[in-house]
Amino acid sequence: MSAVDQAAGLRQWAGSQRAPDAPRTHAAPAGAPPRTLVVVGLPGTTPDQARRVTALLEHWAAQGQRWVSDPARWRVVPLAVTSPHLPALLDQQPRWALWIGSDPDAFRRAFAVLRRLHARQGPRRLLAVHAPELPRRGLLNNLRQAAWQCLGIDLLVMAP
Repeated sequence: MSAVDQAAGLRQWAGSQRAPDAPRTHAAPAGAPPRTLVVVGLPGTTPDQARRVTALLEHWAAQGQRWVSDPARWRVVPLAVTSPHLPALLDQQPRWALWIGSDPDAFRRAFAVLRRLHARQGPRRLLAVHAPELPRRGLLNNLRQAAWQCLGIDLLVMAP
C-alpha cells in the first residue's frame, strides 16, 4: 500500500470516528454581564442608531467572529463626540468603536470624529464599525493608516 493511499485511508477513518458537530451557538455563559460598546461617529444617538451597530455585531457573529459571542449580550451606547459624559465614560468603559459610513464623505467625517476624540484625550484604540460590504482596501485602510500616523489612534478593522 502506498503512503498516499494509507494517508487517505487514515483521514477517511478519522472522519468517520468524529462525533457530529454540535450546532454552533454564540451564547455567553448564563449570568454573564453585558459588554458595553461605546460608539462615536453615528449620525445620531437614538436607539435606531444603536440597532445599526447591533446588526453589524450579529453579522460578524454569523460570519464566525467568535469574539462577538452572543450579539444580544452587547449593550451599544451611541455617544456624540461632543458629549460632556466623554471623560467619565473613558474611565468606565474599555470598549470603544467608530462608526464609518460608506458614502463619499465617510473618510472626512470619520477622520474629523477621530481628530475631536484626540483633542479631548479620547480613547486611543477603537473598533471600526461599518457596513459589512465595505472592503478593507481603500477607505478603511486609508482611515486606519491616517488615524495611526496623524493621531496615534489604533483603529481595529475587521473587514476582509
